[in-house]
Amino acid sequence: MSAMSLLAPVSPEQAQKARAHLRAAESECAFIPDVAADSPHRPIASAAVIGAGTMGGGIAMCFANMGIAVVVIDQSQEALDRGLGRVKRNYAVSVERGSLQAADMERRLSFITDANDISAIAKADIIIEAVFEDMSLKQDLFRQIDQHAKPGAILATNTSGLDIDEIAAVTKRPKDVIGAHFFSPANVMRLLEVVRTRDSAPDVIATLMDLGRRMGKASVLSRVSPGFIGNALLRNYSREALFVVEEGALPLDVDAALTRFGYRMGIFAVHDMAGNDVGLQTKRKLLLTRPKDRRYSDLLITICDLGRLGQKTGKGWHRYENGGRTPIRDTEWEAFLVEESKRLGIERRDISDEEIIKRCIYSMVNEGARLLENGIALRASDIDVVYATGYGFPPDRGGPMFFADTIGLDKVYADIVQFHQTQGIWWEPAPLLARLVKEGKTFADYDMDRSQQIHQGEGA
Repeated sequence: MSAMSLLAPVSPEQAQKARAHLRAAESECAFIPDVAADSPHRPIASAAVIGAGTMGGGIAMCFANMGIAVVVIDQSQEALDRGLGRVKRNYAVSVERGSLQAADMERRLSFITDANDISAIAKADIIIEAVFEDMSLKQDLFRQIDQHAKPGAILATNTSGLDIDEIAAVTKRPKDVIGAHFFSPANVMRLLEVVRTRDSAPDVIATLMDLGRRMGKASVLSRVSPGFIGNALLRNYSREALFVVEEGALPLDVDAALTRFGYRMGIFAVHDMAGNDVGLQTKRKLLLTRPKDRRYSDLLITICDLGRLGQKTGKGWHRYENGGRTPIRDTEWEAFLVEESKRLGIERRDISDEEIIKRCIYSMVNEGARLLENGIALRASDIDVVYATGYGFPPDRGGPMFFADTIGLDKVYADIVQFHQTQGIWWEPAPLLARLVKEGKTFADYDMDRSQQIHQGEGA
């Protein structure tokens, strides 16, 4: 494919087809092989959210917006006051913009209470834990939840990628435990990854999928796997963006290629907005356990060590002036990156926009095929919904798997094979992708076969 064919503006007809695909895909997400369409739901009349941070407050707003009473729990009153103050400001902004009436704001706020004792979860029909991403912390918390939650309550964790089976194992009711991965800000973002454990009861799965839809979200089911669906693909996207920077591209050029493709923001601008230190502790821990048979980039750690945390410090992958959010080229940082390549023994070269897009997007397609083959995701279209609603993939291109079909799986596969030869083990082609190409099929064909199995009640 030429660079123009990958990066040319999407035609109205193509955009219409892509968006129609996403609408149909979102509806299809509701069908789960071993959870009947008429499966009973557990009643949700009250909720509890543990953790009063940005995520916890946003989740509480989701319940309040539905008219469901929710108690927000944190250890200190200071944290509660700060968190609920943020909730009030969020609602106030909506009132100022005219999207919410003042009376509605007060009504929604009336559904939210606070407490600093975990025993306050005792009457909740669903408890959602939204604390720091640390396994031991979450396990300790779920031991306490297990003691205080009433029988039949749904016990959900908002983890973005931890092993929820390990969390469920510390309770006496693993069937009631499930993942509820909201995206920040939870009161705005449309995606909810519902993550079933090996023991999650069918009515728990059905209830949470339905709850997400009632919140106005796209509910997508995943099985337990590192990063689930969304973050599993994101790791590949981010990794290749880092690699091309080490090989010769510059951060602003990578972001320019991605925005030309259709993203509202490039990957490095996103890192700067979120804060480059997000997940830094986890990244440092992974240094000790990662396999030795492949290449890694440590630039996400290096940039933090240099104090370049993003917009909040005025510099990160890009430079920001006077508290602004517009990325500006930073020649000092670019000079550092050139020297870093030398230190790593990498000879820098010109990297085209076409290669940037192929490596960022095709790496996600390859990982998506692995998730399908391993049963983590049910359908290729589920992956498209995750990426279009939660990760900024341009909806006019229909999601990474739909886009791959549009380009032609044989062409995508050929490039992946080539990258495997030049870039190594990360690019080993997914067996499902190879099989589909050999059979002359597409991800849409795979989904059609899968849909027939699901609607006929066959296995998952």
